This record gives sequence, C-alpha cells and structure tokens, in this order.
Amino acid sequence: MSSYRAPRDCPVCSSRLETTQLGCPHCGTGLVGHFAPCDFCGLDNADLTMLKVFLASRGNMRDLERHLGVSYPTARARFDDLLRRLGLATGGPGAPAAGAAPGAAPDAAGRGAAADGREAGAAADAARLATLRALAQGDLDLDEARDRLT
Repeated sequence: MSSYRAPRDCPVCSSRLETTQLGCPHCGTGLVGHFAPCDFCGLDNADLTMLKVFLASRGNMRDLERHLGVSYPTARARFDDLLRRLGLATGGPGAPAAGAAPGAAPDAAGRGAAADGREAGAAADAARLATLRALAQGDLDLDEARDRLT
C-alpha cells in the first residue's frame, strides 16, 4: 500500500485542515473525532531531513551547514525560513532591524551597534533554546512554548 503525506491546507479555501479520522491498516479499526494538528506533518521531505539533522547534531549549525553543503549564512537562512514556516520565528532582539547596516556607528561607550546586537541575539537565542528544551522535556505544552517564542 502506498503512503502519502496528508495535505496541511484545504485545496478549496486554503484554511488549515483538521484531522477527524484515524484508521488502523492492520485490523481496520477506525477512530473519528477531533485530533490535535501536527505542526511538522506539512513539511516536505527536505525540511524534515534538515530538521532531523539539526536535532541529531544537538542544534549544531555547522553540522547542518556540512549536511546541506552550503555556507553557514545560507544554512542559517534556510533554518530561519523553516522556523518561520513553523511559526517559531520571533524576529526578536537577535533579528536585524530593517535597514540596519552591519557594524553601525559606535555608541557612547565606544561599542558598535553590531556588538549590542550580538549580545542581545545571544541572550534571545539562550531564551529560545531554554524554551525548546523545556518543551522537549515535557515541562511546557506546545501553546505555552509558542507564546514564549513569539
């Protein structure tokens, strides 16, 4: 029997589809109801593979870079795009401001805005990582983790 990936969005109105029926291919048992959606089920095989590599390497972006065979900035951009599509992109303090140039003029303390951005970005990354770890360990539910990440 062929296995197909379920569509995520309605082909008629583009609304998010809801799982309402499950079936056992072995015995024919069926369950009907409203089931929680799977955030990862709508990803294509390339995105799932990238996510698996990232998780297997314990979040090592350099391993992801090597797996994809691209530069670090390209790997980071692809991963950021994946996070955006999953609704996990924050655009918070670590994200560059629109029109901000790297290495902007120094502040009163003599540090460049880029240094401040790196410090804020590192703090934001640490907070996001702590939230994702808590989610993985079952200390947070998905909705609370999503609220913290957005």
